[in-house]
Amino acid sequence: MKRLLLPLAFALLAGGAWAQQDTLKYRILLRDKAATEYSLQQPEKFLSEKALERRHRQGLQVDSTDLPVCRKYVDEIVRQGVHVVVTGKWENFVTVSCNDSTLMDRVAALPFVRSVERVWQAPRPLKERHAGRRDSLANQPTMHPDTLYGTALAQIQLSNGDRLHQAGFRGQGMTIAVVDAGFHNADRITAMQNIRVLGTKDFVDPQADIYAQGSHGMKVLSCIGMNRPGIMTGTAPEAAFWLLRSEDEASEHLVEQDYWAAAVEFADSVGVDVLNTSLGYYAFDDKSKDYSFCQLDGEYALMSRQAGHLADKGMVLVCSAGNSGMGSWKKITPPGDAKDVLTVGAVDKKGVLAPFSSIGNTADGRIKPDVVAVGLGADVMNTDGNQGRANGTSFASPILCGMVACLWQACPQLTAKELIELVRRSGDRAACPDNIYGYGIPDMWKAYQEGSKQK
Repeated sequence: MKRLLLPLAFALLAGGAWAQQDTLKYRILLRDKAATEYSLQQPEKFLSEKALERRHRQGLQVDSTDLPVCRKYVDEIVRQGVHVVVTGKWENFVTVSCNDSTLMDRVAALPFVRSVERVWQAPRPLKERHAGRRDSLANQPTMHPDTLYGTALAQIQLSNGDRLHQAGFRGQGMTIAVVDAGFHNADRITAMQNIRVLGTKDFVDPQADIYAQGSHGMKVLSCIGMNRPGIMTGTAPEAAFWLLRSEDEASEHLVEQDYWAAAVEFADSVGVDVLNTSLGYYAFDDKSKDYSFCQLDGEYALMSRQAGHLADKGMVLVCSAGNSGMGSWKKITPPGDAKDVLTVGAVDKKGVLAPFSSIGNTADGRIKPDVVAVGLGADVMNTDGNQGRANGTSFASPILCGMVACLWQACPQLTAKELIELVRRSGDRAACPDNIYGYGIPDMWKAYQEGSKQK
């Protein structure tokens, strides 16, 4: 992975090893950036060339949210005896770890600290992290010589994504970040070895092997990036990818949203255009942190607020709606309630709703999900290197995500927000959207025809 000269990299590197040993983690929201050493008149000092180019291309202004967390504040927090885990500039927070909860009283008393919240506590007894054991490989996928899409033909045809491919729009020149759990065996599966991976980063455990963790991210990636004619072709087979891990499958705590926030800011810095995240949170190991419906307003959850910034930075987030449709919760899960994102519900290959697909609307009355794609019987790659099927909005989201990237390749003059609206308008229920299908199944060819006319 390229060495990135990003502000506060010193703090993340210094705190990484300690954070793995500590038993408590806290999110510290800061009041301001008054002590910043940077100026909005010199954005090249704190934003990468790629991030600046994307903003310029879409006519977006650099603002105070782009300024790094104040180094002076971080240094003072560290002096209280804690270790930095991650920082988030858009929402202006620092996440720290320690073993002594009383240290946080001193942190909370600092004049620039707005609030302190515990976001993780180690289980008792403390479990050691072990290197992941790899699944055995077969690498004997079934060939389907009659179609270059292999088993995945129906899930792209439902939205006419194959017509974009036929017109030459297969994701070339687009960069996609997959922010997920592990990418198990993605580096060893023969059929996946021509996916163009630009780099990886693990925000949960920086010392871990991202390819030896869980398989969820790998299956998600396969829906987008596969490029093996006759075996499986994904929805953006010629795109380039960053693989970012923010989900800790060993537990469910608020801190995973802090990891996710850091991951999407990293994606901004390396020039990502489109992000897929098939993650969502509403219930936690600490039940006092569980969400209620009235909090699904795009503002309450850190993850949702962070997601709401992405289009303002020139990126499009595609995320899963959640799989709670048959349970007592039923509703979408953050960050699916965020503003200016594409939240995707699940249907089968005939366009019939998957019963587990979470529903909207948001607490403030916005239509959710935005659209739907195949998530019941979705075709994916398995960790043994052969094809398989999987259920969940987790797979509807990347199937759509790849098509969104191809559409943007075809219509590069559009801004992120214009692209999101274009996809919504192309849905088969756009004339009368609801809280189950949203705007419906998008027709990506129709979207292209309309979008190519927009200046």
